Amino acid sequence: MKIRNFSIVAHIDHGKTTLSDRILEDTGTVPKRKMQAQLLDGMDLERERGITIKAKAVRIQYKDYILNLIDTPGHVDFSYEVSRSLRACEGVLLLVDASQGVEAQTVAHAHLAQSLGLKIIPVMNKVDLSQSDADASEEQLWDILREPIEAERVSAKTGMGIEHLLDRIVTDIPAPSGSAEKPLRALIFDSYYDAFRGVIMYIRLVDGTLKPGQTIRFMSSGATYKAEEIGFMTPKQLHKCAQLSAGEVGYLAAGA
Repeated sequence: MKIRNFSIVAHIDHGKTTLSDRILEDTGTVPKRKMQAQLLDGMDLERERGITIKAKAVRIQYKDYILNLIDTPGHVDFSYEVSRSLRACEGVLLLVDASQGVEAQTVAHAHLAQSLGLKIIPVMNKVDLSQSDADASEEQLWDILREPIEAERVSAKTGMGIEHLLDRIVTDIPAPSGSAEKPLRALIFDSYYDAFRGVIMYIRLVDGTLKPGQTIRFMSSGATYKAEEIGFMTPKQLHKCAQLSAGEVGYLAAGA
């Protein structure tokens, strides 16, 4: 299975949510007739303030690849949640508003991604604006990264450059390195409560295979549970599946 796991990080108002929307639209993950702004922001407060609060994860089919976009909270106060989400990825899109340049959160995210050993793809957004200066913003990033990594130039609003960016994700971000033949290991990077299913955990399988009915143990507490339901996420719903294997991102509902 060809898998790429990535996230998008940016300073507030640099266009992270809009870029997520364009990726979902241009890959056909969401039909144009059902497309709406801030698609991954499900909370009223998120939509009102334009800031992602809860991490999201969505499976995208692009050519013969599965792309798992793990969206991160957008405010600096959620740095712990951002770090958890990034640990489930192999690469990150480091987004910069080319009309504003590199800002504080950009620097913090860049250093975090480097410390985790992630493949960084710089992305200059809003290059269609007359006041944008993509060259200057790119050079600022080079100083921070201490490496001249060529940046993608896009307009998340108009869709310019999105297809080339998707190809760059496929070619530059490494495939997951885990093995389905090894014992099960998985990372829980977020969770929420569902009134019907109970706690739904977002997971990234590192090694092994997970199936419904399987007994699992949480390493932090030593408690054991049974996997009641597993599957993967699309923008608006959960899809059950028979199993998840190493490298995949999905959800888990477990019971005693």
